[in-house]
Amino acid sequence: MKARLCSKVGCSREAIATLTYDYSDQMAAVGPLGPAGNPHAHDLCLQHYERLSVPKGWLIVRHETLQS
Repeated sequence: MKARLCSKVGCSREAIATLTYDYSDQMAAVGPLGPAGNPHAHDLCLQHYERLSVPKGWLIVRHETLQS
């Protein structure tokens, strides 16, 4: 299986998370890699995941996987 790459322009790192936006609720949701091929989702590498910011007044929802 081929690794998915970060969606950010010029970035060639492997994606570890998927970002989606809900413009009507002014919310960004980011979590584990979602299904490939969704045109409304953006894959992010660790660096871009950690640096994610949204417009003032927006909410970021981070869905983390539980590890034991």
